[in-house]
Amino acid sequence: MQKQRKAVILSNVGTPDKAEVKAVRRFLSQFLNDARIMDIPWLFRKILVNLIIVPFRAPKSNRLYKKLWTPQGSPLLLNMEKFADRLRPVLGEEYRIFTAMRYGNPSLKKVLQQVKEQNFDELIVFPLFPQYASSITGTIMEFVMNEVSRWQVIPELRFVNQFYDHPGFLEAFAQNIEACHPEAFDHIIFSYHGLPLRQVDKVHPEISSDTCLCEKQMPVHGSHCYKATCYETTRLLTKKLGLSEEQYSVAFQSRFSKNWLSPFTDELIKELAAKGAKKILVTVPSFVADCLESLVEIEDGYGTLFRAHGGEKLVLVKSLNDDERWVNTAADIIRVERY
Repeated sequence: MQKQRKAVILSNVGTPDKAEVKAVRRFLSQFLNDARIMDIPWLFRKILVNLIIVPFRAPKSNRLYKKLWTPQGSPLLLNMEKFADRLRPVLGEEYRIFTAMRYGNPSLKKVLQQVKEQNFDELIVFPLFPQYASSITGTIMEFVMNEVSRWQVIPELRFVNQFYDHPGFLEAFAQNIEACHPEAFDHIIFSYHGLPLRQVDKVHPEISSDTCLCEKQMPVHGSHCYKATCYETTRLLTKKLGLSEEQYSVAFQSRFSKNWLSPFTDELIKELAAKGAKKILVTVPSFVADCLESLVEIEDGYGTLFRAHGGEKLVLVKSLNDDERWVNTAADIIRVERY
């Protein structure tokens, strides 16, 4: 029997093509005009994004991207390509691996066209986000389904929905944290990318995120709630690391307003400094590759913030990137339909 030919698309949110205002403006426009990202009425979204947010935010964001950029380009893209290169020999010839960005390049639309032209038997779409969120994983899945639904021949299609509780993912992240000697720090912050509260509440409209007890245990309705899976990721990691509740906190970064998931990472950092903490360790288990939110927002921005309020040292735990344990875990996730 002839072996099936399988295409794997590794996908991330995206990155500008260059650290230039024009490229950043183009990227932000694509990103923020997505109805799953800005889930507000169409006309209001167009006015808000195109006439207010993008024109004012692009120059500021570009300054941050300039701090991030390397001679080879965007670290997010470079890390994804290195990860794909290490994954290829592990999976073998049965799988053809593509990399794609939901916004920007390499374009997910163009990569799907390549898959279509090569007539694969199976398509596996792997959004590189441990915890499911409609505005991140969901938008990739929706885009792929809309595109593939128009193909004459639709291959067997499978999505990697989330992997926040996968033993291999947890082990790889725990070992990265252990390598930083968490016992040597006054406190450890598990920082996750923030989301608007309204997007979290849409997952379980009958239960408000303000009253849910997911901070303490995984609720029945929490399997696809971003907040619940972030807290569950933390519980699983801290159990592996043997951390007590007094040693760590969960917080959320990259907020646009106060109506986002809290506590906010920047405010927690100031509180820890005010209480006398001198050394804090920050890890970001919502990212499997180092990017703007980790390297610039946390390591640079929050590091400066901590020192300005009396702290001495903030250390960022590097993400998984192309770590061998993560590569082998990803291969296992791709090979099996459900772990």
